[in-house]
Amino acid sequence: MAQAKPSGECRPRGRPQLRSDEETRQIVFDAGRHAFAVDGYAATSTEELARRAGISTKTLYRLFPGKAALFEAMCADRLERLLSAVDLQGSDEVDIETGLRAALLACADLALDPEVVALQRMVLQESAAFPELAANFYSNGISRTVRTLAGWLRVQVKRKRIAIDDAEEVAGMLIGMVASAPQRAAIYGGMPLPSRKQIERRVQTCAALFLDGCRAA
Repeated sequence: MAQAKPSGECRPRGRPQLRSDEETRQIVFDAGRHAFAVDGYAATSTEELARRAGISTKTLYRLFPGKAALFEAMCADRLERLLSAVDLQGSDEVDIETGLRAALLACADLALDPEVVALQRMVLQESAAFPELAANFYSNGISRTVRTLAGWLRVQVKRKRIAIDDAEEVAGMLIGMVASAPQRAAIYGGMPLPSRKQIERRVQTCAALFLDGCRAA
């Protein structure tokens, strides 16, 4: 006669709880970032992406209509997460120089993020065959970053802290000063991305160059 199990023990019943679609999407994004950066866009198949994410191709196609849609959603998600962490310090208590340094540092952290730079390198390599990749990366990344900084600059203009005419144009110039040269060195020259101290020093120099010419009287 078999012994009865203690009353405190209970066996799990039914099917195990499944992941939500959002959790699965994040797993696919992680797999996609790695696969695209290492193997390139053209060489990465949807089957390989599904295998890396541990899901079926049917599930992958249910979440994303195709590889291009997955890439676009992946870029948007990554940049959304980075931008959501950006604090541009626009309060009245923060002086213009401190606020500008914080804003430029946030933009530099985004533009010089290793995953973002790896994606940009891949986009440049694949853009001739897949021009939609460059368009998606530009609209979901570069343009959004410029618009975010431009919004902060407009607030400073309203508070009469600086005097500029075109906030978006100036925002693009500032981001270019802070990030373009280190990006090019990493993508084309194989140089390492700058350290945190190097980025902070670059931000400080760019803020001083801008404010010395544009500080409101």
